[in-house]
Amino acid sequence: MTTVSPTRNSLAVESKPKKRLPKKLRTMEHADAYLLDRTNLERVKPRQIAKDAFKLDRMHALLEALDHPHRGFQAVHIAGSKGKGSVCEMLASALGSCGYAVGVYSSPHLVRVNERIRVGSREISETDFVAMANQCREAATCVEKVHGKASYFEIMTAMAFCYFVHQAVDVAVIEVGLGGRLDCTNVITPEVCGLASIQLEHTDLLGTTLAEIAAEKAGIMKPGVPFVTIQQDESVMEVLKEKADAIGAPLLVLGEDTEYSCRFESEPDLGPHARICVTSPRISYEHIAVPLKGEHQAANCGLALAILDQLADRGFVAPEHEVAVGLSNTSRSGRLELACASPRILLDTAHTPDSIACLVKAVGAHLRFDSVVTIFGCASDKDVDRMLVEIARGADKVIFTRVTDNPRAMDPAELARRFREHTGTMCQVEPDLKTAINTASRAVGHEDLILVTGSAYLVGEAKRLFEAKAAREQQNRTGSS
Repeated sequence: MTTVSPTRNSLAVESKPKKRLPKKLRTMEHADAYLLDRTNLERVKPRQIAKDAFKLDRMHALLEALDHPHRGFQAVHIAGSKGKGSVCEMLASALGSCGYAVGVYSSPHLVRVNERIRVGSREISETDFVAMANQCREAATCVEKVHGKASYFEIMTAMAFCYFVHQAVDVAVIEVGLGGRLDCTNVITPEVCGLASIQLEHTDLLGTTLAEIAAEKAGIMKPGVPFVTIQQDESVMEVLKEKADAIGAPLLVLGEDTEYSCRFESEPDLGPHARICVTSPRISYEHIAVPLKGEHQAANCGLALAILDQLADRGFVAPEHEVAVGLSNTSRSGRLELACASPRILLDTAHTPDSIACLVKAVGAHLRFDSVVTIFGCASDKDVDRMLVEIARGADKVIFTRVTDNPRAMDPAELARRFREHTGTMCQVEPDLKTAINTASRAVGHEDLILVTGSAYLVGEAKRLFEAKAAREQQNRTGSS
């Protein structure tokens, strides 16, 4: 997902490396080429994914060949349809402020593949990335005759585990990639498991009902390991309770087993924002400011604090002041992120109907504006029609486009046709994101907003465009001085 070069870009069409790779990977380009030669399920249409693509035996074999790095650190494992990334970021930032070295493994990345593997806010260096790729390449070669070729995500996950051991992290926050039960991160035995909101998503792979999807997510439960979640749909809760009882995992619900309250207020320094209270016999977090915009982020923040409560029961020390400071430093990348001040351009990775609805509500609650021009593009396997209906509720004008070189991206002309069919709201089509942003910029005034949303890949491309623009401007300033 970057414009640096085709091999640095997970959005680039996957292909065999043009040149045979050396026996030892020596550069980031070598490492990227090696990874991009692997099947990347993030970029494959669901109907093209084989039914046996998700299994854990190869991941276990790969980690055995690496001497079980996943057993070398404490971890928190977080799943969910929407919000799990926000929970990971808030939890990691809070723990880091309390003095812990925190590994973070997340997906997908927005700009650089290094974003997926971090210690605190520091991305893995290119030197370490190449070293981890070499280590995992050797192990993958040893197991592939029996178990087949490891996927992009399996190799990346193994690299993250090796890096966390190498860095001697105190705890790693591990985000589930897809589903849970058969996700290749589901080889760890964490200290705590967390589950964010369950929504209808990836229905071709995970199931067509909330209950079926919940069963896949609940697959990360482990005997004796606390499983913390927010209040969910009744059908979801039934599945979670049945699974927890069956394997002996303590199930804890925010607002039921841990006290939780939320209020919305406005202050000169923070503007409109939510504050929450989370208390238990071990911790008392009173009137903590939620660092991310949107009513839905209050529950995500509450979930992060409830997970901290369970970590406190396991010896972690997380005082209220340090936690509040850590939360205030949470990364906002891709979450109503202000990418440009004039004109105001916001980026958000919302990519389901429910998350689009939350985004529209958050924009209205947190920002002042005259009108909103929404630039929208999404994957063709999403619940497109419902997303379009939600977009229409908050947009005065919509520009449909698509991310560059992504086989899952939906044709913007088809998006526009279906949008007109459902809503009648004014819209237009642009062939690429750069053109769409330029078109929108000419159409807005000082008090208007431009919102880029619908896909993490689209947001990643927007961030790269703005980074490239900033680099050009810096070069011009340097050259003229």
